[in-house]
Amino acid sequence: MCKRAGIELDDFEALFGENSGGINEMMPSTKKRDKSQYPIADIKIDMIDGFPNHPFRVVDDEEMAQLIENISEYGVMHPVIVRKVGDRYQMISGHRRLFASKKANKETIPARIMELSDDDAAIIMADANFLQRTEIKPSEKAKAYRIKYDASKRQGKKGMGRSFDEIGEAAGESGRTVQRFIRLSYLSDELLELVDSGKIGIVQGVDISFINDEYQKFVFDAVIKTGVNMSKEQSAKIKEYGLNGKLIPEMVCLILTEKKEKKRTFSIKAEKLNEYFSDDYSDTDIEKIILELLDGWKRAGEKRD
Repeated sequence: MCKRAGIELDDFEALFGENSGGINEMMPSTKKRDKSQYPIADIKIDMIDGFPNHPFRVVDDEEMAQLIENISEYGVMHPVIVRKVGDRYQMISGHRRLFASKKANKETIPARIMELSDDDAAIIMADANFLQRTEIKPSEKAKAYRIKYDASKRQGKKGMGRSFDEIGEAAGESGRTVQRFIRLSYLSDELLELVDSGKIGIVQGVDISFINDEYQKFVFDAVIKTGVNMSKEQSAKIKEYGLNGKLIPEMVCLILTEKKEKKRTFSIKAEKLNEYFSDDYSDTDIEKIILELLDGWKRAGEKRD
């Protein structure tokens, strides 16, 4: 079902219909696909495997409970997309419907069986989820964009700078945003969970993604230990030390807990100063007198204490 468009379409129409976005441009082998080439068949659920390293979570929540109830009563309304791999089938689009069907004790599920290469299957899997899901976690986007990007490169796609825009088209995001999320995919799963929870920001996560796995473990342990929400300045400093091979656990904790000097932008309006200083006083004279008066005020306060 294509939720982004606000209309109900099966997976095939959403991906390959007239309003399918950039998928045909990203994947030349999908052009001019016709539904009639890929008839729908009822496939035994126990013959279907999930997509390898599927980046999108299937959550057993209230929305899933509603889907299970609907499938129990009406069956699966929109066929899933699978491809044949050996003597079994591989799910391309429809992991949530498959999960719900199992929960609803269904033995079969309607599926459209498509002939797809590994890379075409990866691109369709990513786009189908971007089209269907209303909420996608940063870690899911990161891994899905990385899968789609790698598949596009293997297909010999040239000028990948432009292709970042094409990759993001299905999700309605810019090429720059796609690049950032792909960079996030180099984070450890532990750190990606902290990004998902908001403990680490996207920009900070991108910084940390440039350091090696050992250093990333230092960062994860330090964030858990200190409970600090990392700033952009802190992540930039950690990245710098990490790339120079100078990062140790104690240093990460020190960076995260160091006190930041409060920047002051206080100023006194000229008309106020003119009430106390004539034109004979230079700016340097005025500053000197004010500081001397403040020193006296400070000493007087210390005596009272």
